[in-house]
Amino acid sequence: MLSDIATPGPAARGRTRRERDGSHEYGRRWGWRAGVGYALAAITALPILWLLITALKPASETFSMSLGPWTLDNFSYVLTRIPMPRYLLNSAIVSIAVTFIALVFHSMAAYALARLRFRGSALMFNLIVATLMVSLPVILVPLFLIVRAMGLIDNLWGIIVPGIFNAFGIFLLRQNFLGIPRELEEAATIDGCGYWGRYWHVVLPLGRPILVSLGILFFLANWNAFMWPKTILSTQELWMVQQGLASMQGQYGSDWNYITAAAMIIALPTMIMFFFGQRALVNSIKTSGLK
Repeated sequence: MLSDIATPGPAARGRTRRERDGSHEYGRRWGWRAGVGYALAAITALPILWLLITALKPASETFSMSLGPWTLDNFSYVLTRIPMPRYLLNSAIVSIAVTFIALVFHSMAAYALARLRFRGSALMFNLIVATLMVSLPVILVPLFLIVRAMGLIDNLWGIIVPGIFNAFGIFLLRQNFLGIPRELEEAATIDGCGYWGRYWHVVLPLGRPILVSLGILFFLANWNAFMWPKTILSTQELWMVQQGLASMQGQYGSDWNYITAAAMIIALPTMIMFFFGQRALVNSIKTSGLK
């Protein structure tokens, strides 16, 4: 009697064997995915690490494969002998202004397209999405003529105003707002909220992840902008970081130790922002339905 209780039957042994085989299969699958992830992470991090090592080397060791000696003279030169702090300030002003203004207007437009039903709303949304197929070089000349007519040439507002509109932001916010249950807005309507109240008290708090991720994308896009600022900015005091970095490359030679130090300084804010906002970025892509 005791032996019958202690000894598992064939069915139990079969289930144990299947569970063991399943755990081994899961372990192999997880190990393969982890290996691929670590390999991709190493490929991504290696150029940044090499950039930092090169920025810390003296000029005589720039192209050597050695890891030392290290010095901070390159960073000191870039921050004191080159107006890099001014370039950083200009880029920060433009990036923050465009990000804040764009999020405000894009969220309003996306809420109207997601919830309000008016004649031509579908056509308007399709036209907005269609602008995603038009790249900046195609509209560079007409955009320059419009900005010149507005008197914004060689002015930071000439960078900020054209950078506010972004069809991708409106599209992503609209997709996210469509996923918000209407019952929440109906409950707010019963409590006396109008369109503005529902937008401010219901939609925006629930759309915080997508707003954070779009803020990161807008900031990075304007921080790394080069073509449009190069087109309309001629005064050196108004240059942005990418213009300042490009000006460090000479026709017959370049001081790559200083260039790598400047590139590292320019990349640092973007890496910090992405590090702290990567979870919100991933969650926004999942919840918006964009695959």
